[in-house]
Amino acid sequence: MKVAQLHKYGGPDVIVYEDAPKPRPGFGEVLIKVESASVNFADVVRRNNDPYPFPSPLPFIPGSEVAGVVEAVAEGTGNIREGMTVFASLENGGAGGYAQYAVAKSSKVIPLPDGLTPDQACSLVVAGMTALQTLTDCAHLQSGETVLVQAAGGGVGTYAVQIAKHLGAGKVIAAASTPAKRDLAVKLGAHHAIDYTAPDWIDRLRELTDGKGVDVVLEATGGDVLTQSIQAMGPFGRIVVFGAASRERKPVNPYAMLGLNQSLITYYVGGWFQTRPQQAVAALLRLIGLIKSGAIQVQIGHVLPLSQAAEAHRILAARASAGKIILKPWLQAS
Repeated sequence: MKVAQLHKYGGPDVIVYEDAPKPRPGFGEVLIKVESASVNFADVVRRNNDPYPFPSPLPFIPGSEVAGVVEAVAEGTGNIREGMTVFASLENGGAGGYAQYAVAKSSKVIPLPDGLTPDQACSLVVAGMTALQTLTDCAHLQSGETVLVQAAGGGVGTYAVQIAKHLGAGKVIAAASTPAKRDLAVKLGAHHAIDYTAPDWIDRLRELTDGKGVDVVLEATGGDVLTQSIQAMGPFGRIVVFGAASRERKPVNPYAMLGLNQSLITYYVGGWFQTRPQQAVAALLRLIGLIKSGAIQVQIGHVLPLSQAAEAHRILAARASAGKIILKPWLQAS
């Protein structure tokens, strides 16, 4: 089978499109013929060998989410059968998805809901659930509150803007680095869109909140943007950190937040499935319901053949994608 994998860590060019042995499912596992594989920023983190909750031993095939057809099943796979169209989260914190075939634990394989495409389904867990749970289970967003969504044009951000609006946020402020992403955020329901790379963006944010600051921040950039986002919060503000796209990890002073009773919360989707699976599954089902009802639109920014996985990572690095990036293992490059 064809895969996109790395034999050393580094930039996008370390991703090699090549042949590899087709995997075989073991007890409790299924083999999926992959139709769609999601590209997530965690794949970039692991490609760089940056700190991550799971190891990324070489050779390493990135990819945590796939959708496709069950090719084979081993013993102990419950109700999963050959020929079913499914989506799945993969093991080792999400590895093995950049391939024509992938093995998944049957407990992490879900039949594709009616009305959802494979491209949409393979964005549900990392991007969709992160957006939903950071707003609900972590920040406990209340109706009428103000929300700041950083990186609002990305996979998580495009979900978060819509979900915050649906949950009754009084004001959704989208922060994005390009005019196209800001325009998309407004189209998806944001009340305002600002450029968080501008030197005066905090002043602009203060104007939009009448000097009160924001109630909830979703933050995955890190570095100076994290520090500035904390400064943008008002009394009892909550900031949920779920990544560090800048690769800058500056320390946070919690004592500076004491006077305003502010909170910093972290989120990692895999930890929810591992330690609080009932809440995680409930969030996933709620998300699927929102999509099927039409309340939330899944935004697909780029669809590329698997052979262009390195290009997908370049697009991420250049902040040039509005919405999710999907790889198609059986699509031939034009």
